[in-house]
Amino acid sequence: MSERSVERWRRAWREDGMAALASAGPPKLPRLSDGRFAELEKEPALRPAAHGWADQRWSLARIRALIAWRFRIDCSMAAVWRLMHRHGRSWQCPARRAVERDEGAVGLWKKDVWP
Repeated sequence: MSERSVERWRRAWREDGMAALASAGPPKLPRLSDGRFAELEKEPALRPAAHGWADQRWSLARIRALIAWRFRIDCSMAAVWRLMHRHGRSWQCPARRAVERDEGAVGLWKKDVWP
């Protein structure tokens, strides 16, 4: 903390007491309210293909584009990550499996070749 901040706090404390030192809350409220986030949660249920993306994965960039399109709010990737994290979402990496995958051949390879 800087000396200037300490002096500002001392002056506020001398003039108004402890009430002047109470927190005024966060410096900036989230741009996307809880109600709007509830609306946003309905969109990914439609799958990315419904929004024009070929594969079935949601990324931060796609969620950011969806927020910009749906609510006309431009936010950074970090802001989208904080928004998702604040609402209990975590990063997920889907298991990529080829459509042509032969489970029997994979099992044999693991048993015979891998050791």
